[in-house]
Amino acid sequence: MTTLDSVTGARRSGAVLATRPRPSRPSTLTASLAFTRRALLKIRRTPVQIFDIAVHPVVFTLMFTYLFGGAVGGSTGAYVGYLVPGILVMTLLVTTGTTGAALSIDLASGAFDRYRTLSIRPAAPLIGAMLSDTVRYVLASAVVVGLGLALGFRPHGNVLGVVAAVLLVVTFSVSLSWVWTTLALLMKSPGAALGVTQALLYPLSLFSNIFVDPATLPGWLQAFVDVNPVTHLVTAARELMAGGTPGLQLAWILIACTVLTAVFAPLSVRLLRTS
Repeated sequence: MTTLDSVTGARRSGAVLATRPRPSRPSTLTASLAFTRRALLKIRRTPVQIFDIAVHPVVFTLMFTYLFGGAVGGSTGAYVGYLVPGILVMTLLVTTGTTGAALSIDLASGAFDRYRTLSIRPAAPLIGAMLSDTVRYVLASAVVVGLGLALGFRPHGNVLGVVAAVLLVVTFSVSLSWVWTTLALLMKSPGAALGVTQALLYPLSLFSNIFVDPATLPGWLQAFVDVNPVTHLVTAARELMAGGTPGLQLAWILIACTVLTAVFAPLSVRLLRTS
């Protein structure tokens, strides 16, 4: 009798649910914003992301300004104006490395297996992650510029020049994040994904014009620095903060952003569907 009542109750519940309209599928924007909120809430549980935003730029700026500023730039006051745009680029590039690691952690924990059961676009979790990363990049930029101003940095481009430089570096960082997303989907190991990204980003950052004028380097090293994409990004950021117009440098960076996003964003979505 009890079994019969349970079956009857289940049928009645099914009939009631069948008469209700099916919930509409959330838009890609709505789902992406939900995943953005989730990623931002995770920051307080992931100390390494706080380190990238707040500690990393402070340590590098203070260290190079006061340890090497006099030797490289003649004085700390003169060197800080050269250093801040470079530290801005280095900080955001290194911060992009945690994008792939965070995605790998979600993949390993089975979070994306649950996402596949939801009535959402496959790209929504990735777009949400990118939007949260953009927030992190902006916060990191504020830390770098704020510290630079406290140390005596006075950009001739004023507010507009600084904002333009930050927007350029943030745009490039978001585009580069799609590369690390693809790498994370291929490797599926948080440690491996973070290790590869750091192994690539730190040499590109150190062997560039972030800290020293390439003209002072040996010829073989100067040749590498001149073709390093980080060098072009730093030069464009310095020009904008100085109130100039980068011209060709700016064009190359925008083309690179377009190509990276056009290639690796669809590839990431495809890999997520098939993984």
